[in-house]
Amino acid sequence: MPLPDWFLTEEERGNPDSSIPTWSTGNAVQPLIHGKTYFDRLVTEVESLREGDHLFFTDWRGDPDERMRDDGPTIAELFSAAAKRGVVVKGLLWRSHLDKLAYSEEENRTLSDDIRAAGGEVLLDQRVRRGGSHHQKLVVLRHPGRPELDVAYAGGIDLCHSRRDDERHLGDPQAVDMSKAYGPNPPWHDVQLELRGPVVGVLDLTFRERWNEPDDLDQHGPISTVVDKLKHADMSADRLPPQPPDPPERGPLAVQTLRTYPAMRPQYDFARNGEQTVARGYTKAIKRARRLIYLEDQYLWSTEVARLFADALRANPDLHLIAVVPRYPDVDGRFALPPNQIGREKAISLCTMAAPDRVHVFDLENEVGTPIYVHAKVCVVDDVWCSVGSDNFNRRSWTHDSELSNAILDDTRDEREPRDPAGLGDGAREFPRELRLALTREHLDRDDLPVVDPADAVREMTAAAEKLKAWHDAGRTGPRPPGRLTPHQTEKLPWYQSLWATPAYRLAYDPDGRSWRDRWANRW
Repeated sequence: MPLPDWFLTEEERGNPDSSIPTWSTGNAVQPLIHGKTYFDRLVTEVESLREGDHLFFTDWRGDPDERMRDDGPTIAELFSAAAKRGVVVKGLLWRSHLDKLAYSEEENRTLSDDIRAAGGEVLLDQRVRRGGSHHQKLVVLRHPGRPELDVAYAGGIDLCHSRRDDERHLGDPQAVDMSKAYGPNPPWHDVQLELRGPVVGVLDLTFRERWNEPDDLDQHGPISTVVDKLKHADMSADRLPPQPPDPPERGPLAVQTLRTYPAMRPQYDFARNGEQTVARGYTKAIKRARRLIYLEDQYLWSTEVARLFADALRANPDLHLIAVVPRYPDVDGRFALPPNQIGREKAISLCTMAAPDRVHVFDLENEVGTPIYVHAKVCVVDDVWCSVGSDNFNRRSWTHDSELSNAILDDTRDEREPRDPAGLGDGAREFPRELRLALTREHLDRDDLPVVDPADAVREMTAAAEKLKAWHDAGRTGPRPPGRLTPHQTEKLPWYQSLWATPAYRLAYDPDGRSWRDRWANRW
């Protein structure tokens, strides 16, 4: 399968300022479904690091007291212990906003202070477009002299409260405040990738580009700078050790690392006009879709993204879209809720109008009926191309915040029928198909249903969702049907709410981080 058919070429990436490879081959990747699975694996790998090894990480939020296992350690204890052993521990956390605004400034600052006291260095990074954030979730572990042990973790799971849930989805005992609909311990669905092989060097470089960016960490006025100085924040990055050579090849997977950086002032040295390879990578793959786009996403709510799906559905009469999303936004309130609702209602309506009988949107609930918050950011196209990352399907993630995703193509054909769902000659591939099947079977809560064929997956997921809905509508009488899927329902806001919620959504919740030239040209 020619990689440029699915992956962006160097020219299509469109960022000459970065030395990131176009793609890397010879990799092994494992999806870690659920935060509990990821955290357990991370503890094992970090505890094996020795003096002189590297632990680099970026995150949107880091809670120092989040337990990585039932009996610990906490994230602060894990990383601090590594620093005390002589591991080179470096981190970049978004500086964030005040906790009173439901953000995490104090948590991120405390994690930074704890690791610094142990000999590591974690910077609070506010080099973002105004109103934006650093949203990448990345951990890179390097072993100079032992490259076969190198590993990286990237995807949707932050190192913070609420993420350590498992397949039963009863929630993390350490929870963040969310919409009351999710209860005191919100059930949480998420996915992280474990990557080995040359791609670890690519992700190491992604960290180093941000770390070595020379602009000031605080870029939004003197007040924040004064506060940071009063709190003795580390305001400058120390020199990193030399980057080790890429690890040896480990498997049959080609990986293309996709990123978002906004066009902003001052410019990033590694992306002077920004980078929209996340948007461009998804656009290229979705235009090749013929049978099934399977996605899980927290924020499927931008009209620009919805038009991409709608166009693909109109152009391909056999194409279906399956989307698994949260039942409710993560916030309540008269002013916070409507802007969250209006974007999704418009996006889903656009897709549904394009193909009313081929758009299937579901949300999830656990065994006791509590909604599961879907935080995963997964896309599988025709069991050929897939991506897992930090980016959501919205304009903010595709243009405005910093994001990181890894798209995957597999050399290994899957010989189960249909062997070539799209009919383009690419053939189904093992990794993306197995990822889709693992997620589908968990949501169905059954392993015995035929869901390899996209048509079977649509039928079984739709039937399971309708049965569970009917059981609820009948007053929950009789045995609960198997599965966690229910049909997702959106409501059109009344005109008086739309009047103010629409501009709030477009300007604050889903802003555009492209240059004015790209906006006028309507291009990523």
